[in-house]
Amino acid sequence: MAIVESIVADLGGSFSAEHGIGLDKRGSMARRKDAVALDVMRAIKAALDPQGIMNPGKVLP
Repeated sequence: MAIVESIVADLGGSFSAEHGIGLDKRGSMARRKDAVALDVMRAIKAALDPQGIMNPGKVLP
């Protein structure tokens, strides 16, 4: 999967084109998303779901 992702990224593509990442692509998201973008996503998730009860462990790596 990492090899395919690298080729896609070299061609200007994205590791995901769906409306959600899902469990299968959490690792891809961790490898391919900018660290700052992931931090912002985590901050938004924490603000909206401070108790972590909405879809726990399935949104962000």
